[in-house]
Amino acid sequence: MEKETAKKRVKQLIQVLAEQYPDARTALHFSNPLELLVATVLSAQCTDERVNKVTRDLFKKYKTAEDYARVDPAELEEDIRPTGFYRNKTKAIKGFCKALAEKFDGQVPESLDDLVSLPGIGRKTANLVLGEAFGIPGIVVDTHVLRLAKRIGLTGKNDAVKVEFDLMDVVPKEEWTRFSNLLILHGRSVCTARKPNHQACRIADLCEEGISWKSKG
Repeated sequence: MEKETAKKRVKQLIQVLAEQYPDARTALHFSNPLELLVATVLSAQCTDERVNKVTRDLFKKYKTAEDYARVDPAELEEDIRPTGFYRNKTKAIKGFCKALAEKFDGQVPESLDDLVSLPGIGRKTANLVLGEAFGIPGIVVDTHVLRLAKRIGLTGKNDAVKVEFDLMDVVPKEEWTRFSNLLILHGRSVCTARKPNHQACRIADLCEEGISWKSKG
């Protein structure tokens, strides 16, 4: 898709999807950047609903990066066990919290470069924290955004970082965070991985795959 065509399509997509999902933002519960960083790591291979149940007590117990860095790994593993992959997640949380305590005075930095310098933190998580906790635009390329961006025709890439840059090129910067959330919500409810619901899709006319489906019908 040509760049100018893609830009026009993105504006239409935002308009339609924003009507369908007026409160598009992360479903993870948090009250500060550290909580969101922890919740995002816990959300890997786990539902946001389950993460929110776990963090309800977790965030009462651990208030600072130092709290996570100091706790015995076995204790933290038990605290987050319901989210799955708890050993790896414990290692990740303790790792980046130790780095926060040592390099950033325990505070989550407001810079993409600083965030991705933390152990276990990639661009997807960094952009989510920047957008949701700091109001700094960032495109979050999770599995839903990757899938929908390709189906719509905004990218032909499979690599998340390359897709991120393709989207940055056609989505207005001030809309980066909201656009990501709109695609994520639509990917969960309508444009699912196994079987996209073309009949219920309000952006089918703005999607290469949807247009193809309609032409066959």
